[in-house]
Amino acid sequence: MTILVNSNTKVLVQGITGKQGSFHTKLMIDYGTKILAGVTPGKGGQNVHGIPVYDTVEEAIKEHPEINTSIVFVPAQFASEAIFEAIDAGIKLIVVITERIPMHDEIMFVNYAKAKEATIIGPNCPGVISPPYSKVGIMPGHLFRPGRIGIISRSGTLTYEVAYRLSRRGLGISTAVGIGGDAIIGTDFIEIYSKFIEDKDTDAIVLIGEIGGDLEERFAQYYSQLKNKKPVVAFIAGKSAPEGKRMGHAGAIISMGMGSAQSKIESFKRANIHIAEFLEDIPDILEKIV
Repeated sequence: MTILVNSNTKVLVQGITGKQGSFHTKLMIDYGTKILAGVTPGKGGQNVHGIPVYDTVEEAIKEHPEINTSIVFVPAQFASEAIFEAIDAGIKLIVVITERIPMHDEIMFVNYAKAKEATIIGPNCPGVISPPYSKVGIMPGHLFRPGRIGIISRSGTLTYEVAYRLSRRGLGISTAVGIGGDAIIGTDFIEIYSKFIEDKDTDAIVLIGEIGGDLEERFAQYYSQLKNKKPVVAFIAGKSAPEGKRMGHAGAIISMGMGSAQSKIESFKRANIHIAEFLEDIPDILEKIV
């Protein structure tokens, strides 16, 4: 059992004819992901790596009603429209790779998705992978070996780094979820962790946070009140960042003492969450608690 994606995941690629969409479609196909169709307005009738392209999501769903997941590579200025289109077509999992989407647009489609009971992962995220069944994203699949450790991360690069370190130690991944680095995202640490609690094949979770916002503090509060829980090892990136410094992601900014690495680490300590000072510490801690 995995969360979010598995061998029954049937994917639509929005923006499939673009450079990034085409490139990562090929990598996902090679990984074994079941991609059934792609959409690019005005490009209907084409094929990309053997995948039929349609002008609209509605047309794609009509021809492939088994589609249950979309991955979005549409440029930022058009991404919101594409996401609304996927939601209205009844797709329940939408992975948004696109970065630099305006915050106002993010607020609108995230709230709309919740009202329609659709799950958005991202925006500005690497996606979701459940090895060896399905990869709906841009992560290097060879770094993720199957196993029983879940990953929830705000950072794509650090997700890959952690997966690599776990694989070298013989600790594989059940599912890894990159929730995205923007200030507004569709799914947070709490929502993903709650899914891992229900997953009988996940024994522990690695949480990769970073400076900015209060997602980590809110998770710590939630975790401290849980009776049914699985162990968590947390790592916070950006510990040396000065106040007011933005560190790569739109959500990674600290101001007026809020969102600092120290405040997040203190929250984790109060919740009795295991804390890794360095990435190299994560496998050591997991081996002691799993």
